[in-house]
Amino acid sequence: MSDQNIGKLKLTEKIAYGFGDLASVLYWQTFMLYFTYFYTDVALIPASAAATMFLVSRLWDGLNDPVMGMIADRTNTRWGKFRPYMLWMCVPFAVVGVLTFTVPNFGLTGRLVWAYATFILIMMLYTAINIPYTALLGVISPDSNERTSVSSIKFIFAYSAGIIVSATLLPMVKAFG
Repeated sequence: MSDQNIGKLKLTEKIAYGFGDLASVLYWQTFMLYFTYFYTDVALIPASAAATMFLVSRLWDGLNDPVMGMIADRTNTRWGKFRPYMLWMCVPFAVVGVLTFTVPNFGLTGRLVWAYATFILIMMLYTAINIPYTALLGVISPDSNERTSVSSIKFIFAYSAGIIVSATLLPMVKAFG
């Protein structure tokens, strides 16, 4: 390999990285657009309680994000610093995603505890995947032009996912309930 090719990424590698953001934004934006409706109209949690839960979880997230960054930076495995979290956390993330939209047959207090636990857990798992995924961009290539190119492709996929969710979520909710 010549010095000219060191740090160069194939287009397929750049697109693969972009698909990570497509998946992340599809999941995230779907959740964010649907959470308030779900908690207030399906789980029958008062809007003020749901808003307080969102605030508490965001405050926790403000502490959780830098801690996850430090954990990922200190990780050393045969798969690297960041990839293990994307691998290890995807199944728990999917399971908790389903649990988050499950309404147990509890009274209001039980539903609130369930909502707090599952919402904070889904946010923590999202952090455990997305912080390392985003950090991977900084080490994906030693070439800053390549990193810029990958970042551009990542944002194309992210914006595409946002458009997909915005255009399809409400029709899907109407169609499937």
